[in-house]
Amino acid sequence: QVQLVESGGGLVQPGGSLTLSCAASGSIFSRSTMGWYRQAPGKQRDLVADITSRGSTNYADSVKGRFTISRDNAKNTVYLQMNSLKPEDTAVYYCNARGGVINTYNYWGQGTQVTVSS
Repeated sequence: QVQLVESGGGLVQPGGSLTLSCAASGSIFSRSTMGWYRQAPGKQRDLVADITSRGSTNYADSVKGRFTISRDNAKNTVYLQMNSLKPEDTAVYYCNARGGVINTYNYWGQGTQVTVSS
């Protein structure tokens, strides 16, 4: 069973920075596309950024130039560096692991709250 454990959320002032981490158990990490999603109250869960097993990245337009996703396969960990945070970035952030061709998989973490407020 794969477990994804997020950490690093919290309260930050507008313009501040946070780094989220997601540690994965199991043997799938290195071959998975890892992603960060977020869900604000009353809204759907949306992709923030993802990174393929080869290191190709993809970002939502709203975070381009401010957020950076990275991964460390030796530590089975994916990171989301968030800079220039805005109140509209406030949400629960979820880590996701997906992959497979025939036997596809899609795992979620429990989420970590990020609140941007003065």
